[in-house]
Amino acid sequence: MSNLAISKKLNQINYWGFILILFCAFPVHSQHLLIPDRVFDGEEMHSGWVVAVNENKIVYAGPESGLQRANSYQRKELKGKTLMPGIIEGHSHILLHPYNETEWNDQVLKESAAERAVRATVHVNKSLMAGVTTMRDLGSEGAGYTDVYVKKTIDDGIIPGPRLLIAGPAIVATGAYGPKGFHEGVTVPLGAVPVSGEAEAIKEVRNQMGGGANLIKIYADYRWGKDEPSQATFLQEEIDAMVATATTAGKYVVAHASTPEGMKRATLGGVETIEHGDGGTLEIFSLMKEHNVALCPTLAAGDATEQYKGWQKGEEPDTDRIVKKKKSFKLALESGVDIVFGGDVGVFPHGENYREMELMVDYGMQPLNVLQSATSVNARIFHLDDLGKIQPEYLADIIAVEGNPIENITQMRQVKFVMKDGVIYKDE
Repeated sequence: MSNLAISKKLNQINYWGFILILFCAFPVHSQHLLIPDRVFDGEEMHSGWVVAVNENKIVYAGPESGLQRANSYQRKELKGKTLMPGIIEGHSHILLHPYNETEWNDQVLKESAAERAVRATVHVNKSLMAGVTTMRDLGSEGAGYTDVYVKKTIDDGIIPGPRLLIAGPAIVATGAYGPKGFHEGVTVPLGAVPVSGEAEAIKEVRNQMGGGANLIKIYADYRWGKDEPSQATFLQEEIDAMVATATTAGKYVVAHASTPEGMKRATLGGVETIEHGDGGTLEIFSLMKEHNVALCPTLAAGDATEQYKGWQKGEEPDTDRIVKKKKSFKLALESGVDIVFGGDVGVFPHGENYREMELMVDYGMQPLNVLQSATSVNARIFHLDDLGKIQPEYLADIIAVEGNPIENITQMRQVKFVMKDGVIYKDE
C-alpha cells in the first residue's frame, strides 16, 4: 500500500472516530415503553397504564391495548412501582448547604463563589437522583450570578441536574438583610442586593434580568436587627414598581414574606408566589387566593432549623415556631389558596426534598393533593406548559417510586427510576 493510500485510510479512521466520539458526547434518546404497576398522571392515579416515550416526548399514556406498534418500543418493566411526572421543586438554594454543617453567615462570608459552585454541582445531582427534574432556585445568597452558570452547565450537558429556574442575587430593602454585626467601617458581602426607592428598585430588577435571572425574588419583610421580629420592608410603591418592571419583560416576581403586612403588600403588588408565609391569617390567605397568588410554605426549613437549635423532634413538644406553622398551614388549606411544593432545600440536605411532602401530609394535606402540588400545580403556577403531567406531547420528565405514595407518602424517598428530557439518569 502506498504512503498516499495509507494516509487516506488513516484520515478515514480519524474521521469516523471523531464522529463516534461526537455521538457519544450527547445524550442518546430512543423509544421506551414504561410498564409500571400504576401511573400518577399529575392529577389522578391509574392502574393498568403504560407510558410510551419517543425521543424526549411522551407520545402515549393509557392501557397498552390502545398503543399502536407497541412492539417497536424498548420495553421497561417497573414492577411494584408508581410512575409519575418528575418532581418540580418550588424553593431551593443550590448554593447553600445545611446550616448545621456551616452557618449561613459563614457560607456567605467565608466560602468563595468557586467553592459554592463546586458544591452546587453535587447538590443538583443529588436532587435529580431524588426525582427532582425541575427546580426553582430562589436566590444565590451572596454568590452573585453563580446560579446562572450552574444552570448553563446543566443546559449544556456538562453536569447532570434538574431544569433550573433561577432568581439570581435577589433584592432586599437597604439595611434589612445580612450578614450583620459589623461596625460601619467594615464592608461585607450581602446575601442579596439592597435597594431603596422606586428608581433603584427598577434598575436592579433590570440588572438581574439582564444578568440571566428567569424570575425576580424580593424580600417583602425581614428582621431589621438581630433577634427582632420581622417587619415589612419595601413600601407598596416599591413593590409595585418591581413587579411592573419584571412583568413588562415577561418575567414574574416572588416574595419572601412571613408577616401579614409583608404578605399583603406583596399580594397587592402582584407577585405570583409568597415564600414561607409563617404569620399568614385566614384573611391574608383568602386575599392571596382572590389575587391568584400561591403559597410556598417551606415547612421543611422550619422543621430543620428548629432541630438545629436543639429541638428533639418526636421526643419533645412542638416548639412555638412549629405550633404557629401548623396553624398557619391549616388556615392556608382552609382558604383554598394554591399550595406550592417547595421546602427551601439547602437549609436541609439536597436530595432530601421528600421531607417537605411528608410534612405537608403531617400538617393536614391529603397525599393526592401533595403529589398534585409537586407536579401539575407547580407546573401551572411556574408557567411550565409542557411539564408536570403524563400525557402526550409533554416532555418526558418521568420518575418511578417504589410502592404507592398516595397510600404512604414516605414512598417518595424510594425513587428508583429517573428520566429527564427522555434520557434515563437513574435505573435501579
